[in-house]
Amino acid sequence: MAEISGSLLRLRRQLEYSHFEAEQYVKLLSQQSDGDRDLQEHRQRIQGLADETAQSLKRNVYQNYRQFIETAKEISYLEGEMYQLSHILTEQKGIMESVAQTLLHSDRSEAARELKAAFHEEAEEGKARNLTTLLEKVEGCKNLLETPGRYLLYNGDLTEFDVDNMVLIQKVHTFLMNDCLLIATPLPNRRGMYKYNALYNLDDLAVVNVKENSPMKNMFKILMFPESRIFQAENAKIKKEWLDILEETKKNKILNEKSKKEDNLCSPTMIDITSSCSLNEKKTIREEKEEKINLSFEWIQELPDNLDVCIAQRNFEGAVDLLAKLNGYLQDKPLTYSVQDLRARVDPRVRHLTNVLVFELSPERSLRGGPKATRRAVSQLVRLGQSTKACGLFLQNRATAVQTAIRQLRIEGATLLYVHKLCNVFFTSLLETAKEFEMDFSGNSGCYSAFIVWSCSALKLFVDAFTKQVFDSKENLSTAAECVKVAKEHCKHLSEIGLDLTFILHAFLVKDLKAVLQSNKDIIIEATKHRNSEEMWRKMNLMTPEALGKLKEEMQNCGVRNFDQYVGEDCWVNLSYTIVAFTKQIMFFLEEALKLYFPELHMVLLESLIEIILVAVQHVDYSLRCEQDAEKRGFIRQNASFLYDIVLPVVEKRFEEGVGKPAKQLQDLRNISRLVRVNPGTTSIV
Repeated sequence: MAEISGSLLRLRRQLEYSHFEAEQYVKLLSQQSDGDRDLQEHRQRIQGLADETAQSLKRNVYQNYRQFIETAKEISYLEGEMYQLSHILTEQKGIMESVAQTLLHSDRSEAARELKAAFHEEAEEGKARNLTTLLEKVEGCKNLLETPGRYLLYNGDLTEFDVDNMVLIQKVHTFLMNDCLLIATPLPNRRGMYKYNALYNLDDLAVVNVKENSPMKNMFKILMFPESRIFQAENAKIKKEWLDILEETKKNKILNEKSKKEDNLCSPTMIDITSSCSLNEKKTIREEKEEKINLSFEWIQELPDNLDVCIAQRNFEGAVDLLAKLNGYLQDKPLTYSVQDLRARVDPRVRHLTNVLVFELSPERSLRGGPKATRRAVSQLVRLGQSTKACGLFLQNRATAVQTAIRQLRIEGATLLYVHKLCNVFFTSLLETAKEFEMDFSGNSGCYSAFIVWSCSALKLFVDAFTKQVFDSKENLSTAAECVKVAKEHCKHLSEIGLDLTFILHAFLVKDLKAVLQSNKDIIIEATKHRNSEEMWRKMNLMTPEALGKLKEEMQNCGVRNFDQYVGEDCWVNLSYTIVAFTKQIMFFLEEALKLYFPELHMVLLESLIEIILVAVQHVDYSLRCEQDAEKRGFIRQNASFLYDIVLPVVEKRFEEGVGKPAKQLQDLRNISRLVRVNPGTTSIV
């Protein structure tokens, strides 16, 4: 037994050796073994080692799994303690804020007031120095110092463009003060010096963002009734800074004027006159107003922190619910200092939440999930009152998705197969987008016009890919007609949701379709003239009944019902090969062209038919005038009868069925053709 255990131990060490070579080991074992029995025993020992190793691995896995469970329990316990600690810290923060708010409304000490006055005096001196520096740089604005309390906030270089034709006018340097906007132009040959151009009161102007339209980017418009001016910033960041600071300055000016009016009601002059108002009374009135709004609720105190938690955990619905609850509570409340302070803490969270939702709608974030992937972010933006932004981002997301889907289609095999795939991908995506848009923006009717504009631009992407494959590759009329038919059928499916883009599809395709009809008309006319040049005016001998039966079937498909009267004995046909070939070719052209037909192509198709028919009619007319043999003249008249009495009425009837109205030009052409048989040479007038 000890010998066996030692043997197994040696075998284990040998197999665990880092440089163990199995092939060499088996070769050596085969040389040392006496026979099959030794090999079987050795195999059993190795199998035993394998089973033992497997059992050891199982025990280790089980032991590690138990340790993992115990670790998870410890983590869960620690998480609970961290939550309790966070709750305690939140309570402490609330207590500190309430104490700070109490101290804020308590009487200020005389030393604090003196310090504040000194700071205010120093700030006023700094602002005055900034304005003086401005006066040194700009000529013609000496009167700026006449207004007390005016100071410089922001300045920078801008480029002015003409409002009507967007032509560059001049470079300007703009100075924003707390109550006005100064525009100056650079002085030539004097670097850093400017000349006064215009001064606008902030109360009299409005700032409007200009939509990005390459190459006109980073622009904004300033409206001053009755004129307006357009400026371009160096980049998007500077443009945003101008828009933000202009809007903020206008708001601050309004608030300051409102505050001054309230202070004037209790000014020292009014105290002397009425002796009914004092600083203590004013303070008491404000405190009474604030006491009407109770902001001490726990959910209000914890709201900013809860918003941060919801945004971090991507709980957008919860964040918007909290904001909706707050807005509902403060809806009919006056705007007191405590409410303003709360708003100042909440507004940055709202902007952060909006930015996160905007990122969720970016193409690289939610492109693969289809329109439904955007629903969550869109619905929350709409609830935040950002319907216009949500609409634009949603449509931009879907435009990128459509463009990517079209680009990823592999161009292989037949053109018709590719068009089927293209139509299926595009119109299915458009239909899903329309349904999702209707679901997300059902209460915002103003967004539907944006969707229509987007649908037209998306359809243009589809038509570009369609045209590149169908028309640029010079496909024949039959293939082009089938491809257009498939596209029109898919486009009609959009009417299920009340969206009809068929007329826009026609407008995008009309130019290429006209070119296709013209090209195929020229090919048919060239082929007909070539056959006419070799015309011998002989009967057709089809040699076999099968060939004759096939010709009868082709004539039947062309609409010629009484073709049997032109069939002779022994597979002979009493018609010329040229006339029969012309009949099949013009009917094929008409059938394929009717698949392409819409009203804008009416005259092109009609004129093409008339030109093709005139080639055959003029050939018959010329042959009747030139042929001297009586027998051949009779055969030519028989072919002319087939052409005028059978083929042309079939063309006229099929055209009327396909278009929905008769063509007077075809009727006139048939009447002229009848005169050819009576008076050859009539077609020369046509």
